[in-house]
Amino acid sequence: MRIIGIDPGSIKTGYGVIDTDGSNTSYVASGVIDTKKDSFNERLKVIFESLSEIIKEHQPNQMAIESVFVHKNANSALKLGHARAAAICASFESDINVFEYSPREVKLSTVGTGKAEKEQVMEMVKLILSIKQSTLKLDESDALAVGICHAHSQSLKDKIEAATK
Repeated sequence: MRIIGIDPGSIKTGYGVIDTDGSNTSYVASGVIDTKKDSFNERLKVIFESLSEIIKEHQPNQMAIESVFVHKNANSALKLGHARAAAICASFESDINVFEYSPREVKLSTVGTGKAEKEQVMEMVKLILSIKQSTLKLDESDALAVGICHAHSQSLKDKIEAATK
């Protein structure tokens, strides 16, 4: 199974593509979509178009995306919600299933604690996926962590389903 993980943001959206067979998970690609456009609508368009191209190129079977968390600033939460929507809409043409995970779930699945710092998440992602590059960006590693979280969750669901048959 190929998974694309998304760490949505209205200015920087991280993405990470991984392959998994339920036991082994490997790195395919990752990056950050930087939307340095003046208008908010242009930023959403860049997220949508960029992720549409990435999905066409890597052909994931599933998308995992971080859910919106409560911000102190309601306007920031709304912008994040719009960025998430643009990312999810990019999956429509390929008709892939979309799964959501809270930041806490992602950290717990990747690091073992729901209160992990971004740097801890990055180090665990590099360890899990055997990534040697030291220049992995935080948004990129967060997106890969979302994909890893989904791979772990899906594997567990498959095992439970098989055991109950």
